[in-house]
Formats: sequence, structure tokens, C-alpha cells
Amino acid sequence: MKILVLNCGSSSLKFQFIDMEKNELLAKGNFERIGGMKTTLKLNIGGKKEDILHIARDYDEAISFVLEVLQRKENNLINDLSEIGAVGHRIVHGGELFKNSVVIDEEVISEIEKCTDLAPLHNPSAVAGIKASKNILPDVPMVAVFDTAFHQTMPSKAYIYQIPYRYYTSYKIRKYGFHGTSHKYVAERIAEIEKRNDLKIINCHLGQGASVCAIKNGVSVDTSMGLTPLAGIPMATRCGDIDPAIIPYIMKKDNLGPEDIEEILNKQSGAWGVSGVSIDYKDIEDGYNMGDQRSILTLESQAYKIAQYIGSYMITLGGLDVLTFAGGVGENGIETRERICKYLEPFGVILDLEKNKIKGKEKCISSDLSKVKIYIVPTNEEYMIAKETFKLVRGEN
Repeated sequence: MKILVLNCGSSSLKFQFIDMEKNELLAKGNFERIGGMKTTLKLNIGGKKEDILHIARDYDEAISFVLEVLQRKENNLINDLSEIGAVGHRIVHGGELFKNSVVIDEEVISEIEKCTDLAPLHNPSAVAGIKASKNILPDVPMVAVFDTAFHQTMPSKAYIYQIPYRYYTSYKIRKYGFHGTSHKYVAERIAEIEKRNDLKIINCHLGQGASVCAIKNGVSVDTSMGLTPLAGIPMATRCGDIDPAIIPYIMKKDNLGPEDIEEILNKQSGAWGVSGVSIDYKDIEDGYNMGDQRSILTLESQAYKIAQYIGSYMITLGGLDVLTFAGGVGENGIETRERICKYLEPFGVILDLEKNKIKGKEKCISSDLSKVKIYIVPTNEEYMIAKETFKLVRGEN
């Protein structure tokens, strides 16, 4: 079965086209700046890359063009749209209702729309992508895979906030967590490598967005992101955990409204806010190596806070078998991994500095003296979405 995976952002469309029987990635791409006059599809078919300038005013036009490209004879992917067995959609927020991936129908779409207040930047785009796909492929089964679903196994003591309980009962304000598809992929992959399902794993998904997840026996028991992806460890432009009193204090000092403070905490904080260098960690790493004090402060502070989360989750899990690094920075950040693991040495988490000199490849990088295994696991959220879609369409869930 050939499955199309769609990830609709506020003005972008990422896709992968995967043959699940052959376990083969056929094509992938990213449609940027949807809604403008200079929309570009960055396409990769079998390693052959191409940038195609094409106007896409909305998701209907963007998805239609992607499907047109997949059918082109020179690409040798499909001859007809009927060869697409299913479409898997990445949905950021499923609230409390969706504890697993689901086949999409009108009721599911309606429930996803009800979660818009919890993910105003993401869920509307996802719904637009679903509706556009259904218009073009009305007879193809579609599946929603939620970032929040993997974390629905968290116990109430982990997800409840210590604010008046009525905010939970009335507005469902609680910790939800994100990056669930990535955390689940890593957990399943480690279980395969170690040939064990009874593992205590802490996965660090580190990238522009970042989160840490405590996984026990294959299920999430706690995670760093909260009601929204703003909480937890500091990120590229997001602040992570801060004293909540900072918010009204800044609003009063600078005469800001709610939208202003949201913009600051989501898009002007984190590594960018402290370093003032870039939102790209490579640039900040360069600053660190040049002795720039704000770059040093940025990266040392982030490593410190990530290590603190790892330490707290060792308590949550009652120990630790495997520490994993995933995501763009986690997979490629040699120095980042070294800075974090340095804090964990007193707990028997010891990195092999030579093994650690690797980027983007699955590998065990712990020292032979380490009591905990340390792995790099390049995550594959799109494949996980395709896998979930494949199982549901075949009636395996």
C-alpha cells in the first residue's frame, strides 16, 4: 500500500509518499509560503532534488499540485490517484478525546476543530488540509495521527496543574505534551534494538521545538511540554518554563496586550532571545566557539535545564535504562549531547566522547563504563504516521 503523509503548517505543506509493503520512501517535499505568489515546492524523489515555483493560494491548490507531481510519468511513482491507498494527516492537538490515531470522518473533523483554542496556529491548518484532501481524493481512507495521543497515558498526577480545578473541568486546562509521534517512534525503535519492552527510557527530542519524555514499558508517563508547546525546556524561540509572574510584570512595564506577550514568549525568546545571534543553533554554536558570552550562556543554560528534566524523570521512572537523543539538534549536536551528559555523570550516565563524534546516524554512544545506554535515534515522524495509517486502514487497531 502506498500512503501519502501530509503535515499542514500555517503556510506550509510537508509530505512524504511511502510504499509500506516495500518499506520504501518514494518521494518527499515541502511546499513553502502557501497563500502567496511565490510558493515553492522543494521536491526530493529518490535523492533527486528539485525546486518548483508554483502558485498555491490555499491547501486545495497545494495538495492538487503535489498529486499532479506524483503522477508525472518522468517521476515513475504512480499512474493514477487510485494507487494511493490512504492519506495520513499529522494533527498537533487532539485534546483528551483522542487517545489513539483514528480514521477520519465528519465527526472526527468536528472534534479536531473543537481543539482549535488549544492549538490555534496548527489545528485550523490541519483541518484545511483534511478537507482539501477529501475534496480531491473522496474515496481514499484518511487517518488522523495526533501529537498529543502518545501522552494520554500520563497519570493525572503528572498532567494536572495546581490551579483551581474548575479550569480543568470547564476548559480542559492540563498538560497534554507534544512530539508524541517522535517519542513513540524512538521508544519502539529502542525496544527493537534492545529486544526488550520493559525499558525505562528518557527521550530528548531536540530541535527548533524541543521536549523531553519519560517512557516506561513503551508508554509515556510524563513529558516536558504542557497545555501548549511553549512549556518545558528552552527552545529556539520559545521560552520554556518560566515564573508565571513574569508575564503580567512585563505586560505592565511595556504596556503589552495578550497577543504581544504571546509573540514574545513564542517567537522572540529561547536561544534567539538570549543569544541575539540567530534561531539557528549552528550559528549560536559558532558564537560559543568564538567565545561570545551570550552564546555561551544560551547553550550552557539550555543544557543545564535539559539535564535537570532528565534528572527529574529518573525519579519519575524509578531509574533509567536508556537515554536517547532525537530531532535535528539531538541527532546532529555533538557538543549539545556532551554538555547535557556531563551533568549526568554522577548518576552513571557516561558518554563516550569518541563514539559521540557522529551526526544523524543511529548509534549507541555510551561508554562501556556507563550504567545507562545512550543512543542517537534519528526520528521519523512521517514514517510513524504512515505506519499508524497502514495499521488502521487494514483494521489492525
